[in-house]
Amino acid sequence: MQQFVYHMVPAEMIGEKLIPLNAFKEVHPRLYEQYTKKYFDHPERSKLLTKQVPKLNCLWNDVLHFLPLHPYHVYNALKSLGINAKTNLPFYKIPIERLRHNQNALYLYAKEHYSGPAADLREEEIRLVSIEEYQEMTQMPSDTVEYFSLEKDTGKPFGMFHFIPHLLSLGQVDIEGVDIITWNTLVD
Repeated sequence: MQQFVYHMVPAEMIGEKLIPLNAFKEVHPRLYEQYTKKYFDHPERSKLLTKQVPKLNCLWNDVLHFLPLHPYHVYNALKSLGINAKTNLPFYKIPIERLRHNQNALYLYAKEHYSGPAADLREEEIRLVSIEEYQEMTQMPSDTVEYFSLEKDTGKPFGMFHFIPHLLSLGQVDIEGVDIITWNTLVD
């Protein structure tokens, strides 16, 4: 069975390749500024701009961040808790083979090891992964659903992908011809 990773379609996309945020500094400075604004909405979040990724030996924004879970599961969890979410949020559905020439790692993002955006990533939270051994997730982590449930009543914005493992890919990814799906529909 073919395996996929998912990436939210950027509001403004240039070209046919996804490139890490830090690569935008030189090539597309205006987009870099636009996409880094989100890192200043929380006092500790700006530290992500200088966070090191163990085993890949790079910065947090030197890699592309992929969801190893069909985004429908995130949307469904939000809606089942009565949380308002955009209905037709688009995602690239990318065959894992497109990451073949990159160095890839799974960030486990486990609740018991997470100490906030300013904390260093623990080495045991990063697992190097080959595309041959990659397995797409099929259900939401219970810690994510619990997080949504707790955060929904605070009235503050919160992370949609909190405690969901991330596939980190060091390099660019060609997206020419990949499917674009919306997260409110589960299609095989």
